[in-house]
Amino acid sequence: MSKTFGDQSEIFVDETVLYENWVPEELPEREEEIDRLHDALSPVTRGAAPHNTFVYGKTGQGKTVGVNHKLDDLAAYAEDNDIDLNVVRYSCAKDNTSYQVVVNLVEQISGDKPIGHDTKTVFDYLYTELQKLGGTTIIVLDEIDNIGNDDDILYELPRALANGHLEDMWVSVIGISNDFRFRDNLSPKVKDTLCDEEIHFSPYDADQLRAILRRRADKAFYDGALSDEVIPLCAGLTAQDKGSARQALRYLYKAGEFAVSADDEQVTEEHARLAEGELERKSIEKGIRDLTIQDKLALVAVIDIETSGKAPAPTREVYGRYKKIALETGADTIAMRRMRDHLQDLDLSGVVNAIERNRGIRGGHHYLFELSTDLGMTIDVLEEGERLGNILDHIV
Repeated sequence: MSKTFGDQSEIFVDETVLYENWVPEELPEREEEIDRLHDALSPVTRGAAPHNTFVYGKTGQGKTVGVNHKLDDLAAYAEDNDIDLNVVRYSCAKDNTSYQVVVNLVEQISGDKPIGHDTKTVFDYLYTELQKLGGTTIIVLDEIDNIGNDDDILYELPRALANGHLEDMWVSVIGISNDFRFRDNLSPKVKDTLCDEEIHFSPYDADQLRAILRRRADKAFYDGALSDEVIPLCAGLTAQDKGSARQALRYLYKAGEFAVSADDEQVTEEHARLAEGELERKSIEKGIRDLTIQDKLALVAVIDIETSGKAPAPTREVYGRYKKIALETGADTIAMRRMRDHLQDLDLSGVVNAIERNRGIRGGHHYLFELSTDLGMTIDVLEEGERLGNILDHIV
């Protein structure tokens, strides 16, 4: 008998609690980071300027939610105490230059988009709109790493008052980045200006993920709908991978959907493992779908190292494999520095994991690279591509 929409699930009470856009009321696992953010913002309550703050960490670590929670607390305090506070929140997800960010900020604040002007003019438009706001204005730039090395806005905005573009008001910037290397690549003048405070949201561990999932599950599922092993399994799989609450919630939600689809009375370990397998493959497909040939050559070099049991490996070793594979397949080679950029792009896409290592007394740091996805599944997805079958033949 076919399914009908009137069939009632005995699994979910309110599955929307597991959605990515559902905002929790508390973040107890981020108390230390949020306390540091509190300290950075607290000068507002004393009539002074909040500190410019750089918040960074990989996706799914609670950065944006934590910042919004604390800014909402500050806004409530400001309203109760007649403090002139303005918060401008903007996502840079679709921008790749400071110019684009400035133009879109002007449009968000004023409703008018300045088009066809030079950089100085659009900054002047932004200063005019900020001056109209007055008081203390905090500008939150989420996913700021999308602008890459074009970081002028991160220098200009925090120094707008000192440089005479604004008067009788405070302006500060909170930059939120998913890419910890973005901080390293900022120009020295931007680091000095923006990074009054740096707050790192490190990956959640298994215990923290279990606590997060338990709080959500209590709202999302009927009593008894989850077998005892499901939450520990989803948390453990995620902790070993990215340590992302978002990823753990996806596993839990998809496991629940598998149980509903099968008309089972309880979500079990089998459902959780099915969820992990399906979402892992989708993640790999998404990460690989739009890669350039140079991205793919760098990825195959990492796979070659994985299959030889030598991962994680430094850039120089990956580059040696990369050159060998490119030569054997007749592909063009690029310089090691450029190939490293491709490896870092692969890290952002979630296919490769870049591990930062300090050089100790020698100073500085370097990166080791390893595959962050399932080896067999990654090879399967790559073999489906039209141009990579021959490349993989050289290593598999």
